[in-house]
Amino acid sequence: MQFQNTLAFAQKMDAEDELRKYRNEFHFPKMNGKEVIYFTGNSLGLQPKTSQKYIDEVMNDWKELAVEGHFHADKPWWDYHERLAAPLAKVVGANIEEVSVMNTLSVNLHLLMVSFYRPTTTRFKILCEEKAFPSDQYMLQSQVRFHGLDPNEAIIEIKKKEGENYWRTEEVLNKIEEIGDELALVLIGGVNYYNGQVFDMKTITKAGKSVGAFVGWDLAHAVGNVALRLHDWEVDFAAWCSYKYMNSGPGNASGIFVNKKYLGKDDIPRFEGWWGTKKETRFLMEPKFEPLDNADAWQISNPPVLSLAPYLASLQLFEDVGMKALIRKRDKIVAYLEYILNEIDKQVESSFEIITPIDRGCQLSVFLHGQGRPLFEYLMKNGVIADWREPNVIRLAPAPFYCSYEDMYRFGQILKDGILTKRA
Repeated sequence: MQFQNTLAFAQKMDAEDELRKYRNEFHFPKMNGKEVIYFTGNSLGLQPKTSQKYIDEVMNDWKELAVEGHFHADKPWWDYHERLAAPLAKVVGANIEEVSVMNTLSVNLHLLMVSFYRPTTTRFKILCEEKAFPSDQYMLQSQVRFHGLDPNEAIIEIKKKEGENYWRTEEVLNKIEEIGDELALVLIGGVNYYNGQVFDMKTITKAGKSVGAFVGWDLAHAVGNVALRLHDWEVDFAAWCSYKYMNSGPGNASGIFVNKKYLGKDDIPRFEGWWGTKKETRFLMEPKFEPLDNADAWQISNPPVLSLAPYLASLQLFEDVGMKALIRKRDKIVAYLEYILNEIDKQVESSFEIITPIDRGCQLSVFLHGQGRPLFEYLMKNGVIADWREPNVIRLAPAPFYCSYEDMYRFGQILKDGILTKRA
């Protein structure tokens, strides 16, 4: 398609958008009486309008039923989390029994590493990407120290080639082969938070497992954003937060994936609690843990129902639309945003550099040569909610559920005005 940098063209694209009605399913912040241009769904998704209804249901059941809500609410609390498994399985490409929802992302990664990081004297190294998200770095370092190992020896980072802004798959594969039978675990962010790169998860998983390592993925920026086939790729485990592209609310519950081959086992290392034991005997208060035969075996405590309610509301939208339709619009709207950036770059003779490679999801990370934070602040004051990352990068993520092509056009005009204003 031949794009045009005009309001009429953007509005025509919106009129033809198969997902256009879903924009009205979300609450938008307003600035100066207008809906903002929201580019930070990669940090916190907008609130679905149905979220309040789902939360109110729980609050009303609590008011009317009190403790009996665990079993007699319209959606009983004791198995509330089970309602999320089927729609989530479709989003991540898993069997229903391989998916559960609990805790938050870093907590779940710690719990999963109890099962899947089992260092020995000869096999103890972890492979991750250079400058992984800080929480992942802290988690890996603390896990290694917990086992009495030195992070400087045990954690191996895959570096980018000098002068490049992305990782090459062949470099990852070469590093896996180099470490060989010393490699205990590969744990990488499926989509890098900084540059928006989507890693070749299928190929890397196969390579890691070929040398005898466990392979897991932090899917914080991937779930609800890119096509995932965790079961088919034979991933061992994965975890993700739900408040970015999944639109479940700030700091909300995390999802996990555990490959079917590890389910129903009572001899796997695992931190265990009441909600992971079999439902049939749970309320008999038996002293022996009997694991559920699904990923719920990694549950420790009863589910935080008030947190799960808005997550369930958002998942209903994913059920209605499906990942294929979201990805179709994602590719088109990100391409249009890229076009707009390049057009504005030519008009103002600036020097933007898009550091996100072609293997991408919703996000474009833009290096602002010669512009810097004042331009970012101008955008924010003029109704563009974007994201700043040091030293000089703006992250732009047009989530397909609620961003429009007119948003992309309007952003380009505000960006152009901001550059010219700063030069004046």
